[in-house]
Amino acid sequence: MSPFDFHPRTRIVFGPGRIDQLGALAGELGARRALVVSDPGIVAAGHAQRGIDSLRKSGIETHLFDAVAENPSTDNVDAGLAVAKRYDPELLVGLGGGSSMDCAKGINFLYSNGGKIKDYWGINKATQPMLPMIAVPTTAGTGSEAQSFALISDSRTHVKMACGDKKASFRVALLDPALTVTQPQRVTALTGIDAIAHALESYVTKTRNPASMAFSREAWLLLGGNFAHVLETPDDLDARGGMQLGACFAGLAIENSMLGACHALANPLTAHYGIAHGQAIGMMLPHVIRFNGEAYNQWYLDLLECTGGINGFPPPQTGAAGVADFVAGLVDRAKLPLRLADCGVEQAQLPTLAAEAATQWTGKHNPRHVGEAEMLQLYEAAL
Repeated sequence: MSPFDFHPRTRIVFGPGRIDQLGALAGELGARRALVVSDPGIVAAGHAQRGIDSLRKSGIETHLFDAVAENPSTDNVDAGLAVAKRYDPELLVGLGGGSSMDCAKGINFLYSNGGKIKDYWGINKATQPMLPMIAVPTTAGTGSEAQSFALISDSRTHVKMACGDKKASFRVALLDPALTVTQPQRVTALTGIDAIAHALESYVTKTRNPASMAFSREAWLLLGGNFAHVLETPDDLDARGGMQLGACFAGLAIENSMLGACHALANPLTAHYGIAHGQAIGMMLPHVIRFNGEAYNQWYLDLLECTGGINGFPPPQTGAAGVADFVAGLVDRAKLPLRLADCGVEQAQLPTLAAEAATQWTGKHNPRHVGEAEMLQLYEAAL
């Protein structure tokens, strides 16, 4: 049994319609001025305005920064910082997908501590206290609302920088599944596959522990049991709620055990080919599961025991192979490609991708060693 230090830092408020409590929750944190960090799609859907209305109804002066892009960059953070300096907020609200939440964290690093984002690349680089933050996720994907890390891409090199600090944790995660119903089917698919990968990868890392495994198992149950259903019946609020809770629990698992080789393999695909993160994850995850299962099949057998083969889950005795086939089936049902070649990836580029994947920090937590040779093997299997 592995030792661990589990210190919950984020209050989780869950339920349909809870967006209307945002102002009250902000008031409890003593805020008088708030900056809402969001993106154009969330603004167009009306979700950002609902949050702003709730904040203003509680007497909180509120301003909006809505120039967040997918895979938030240093340029996005710098633009948001300029807005924060203009209005001097006492609270930041990340309202949107993982990009909005990560951008809010990035803005907070710079607003509270100064410097550039690269100064916080790594762990515990912030020296000053940071503004309180509330997360309002509108997707069921990254689980950023439950993590102290922000992933910010360098606008020049496109390298993803993982900036982690416990001071960057959200004080409140407000989970309103009704906000996820308006997602386009493709967004539901991409974010859902990413969340499933979080549950599966966090369950088998070198740093897994009893706390992280409990969250991984519950996330697997909720995500694997609801993903196909929300694709087919997108307005089912119970299924949407299961996905949103599952993504949050998977985020808590990551916070306590990290991720593995799949995410290390996905990042170079996004950097070089512009492949959406969830799509890259979906192509690589079945191969990583089979690779890890060669040495750690018992861990996958244990995980399948908790779902018992019900609701379409693989039978427990199938182990890693069953989990890999199940994931591949979900990717196919989501109408996402399963082969790298279908996304324009060339054989000749695989060694370069493998070299970059071997430097990614998540790979260090994979249960099996993954150097350049192993990364190349996995890319070739997915080609």
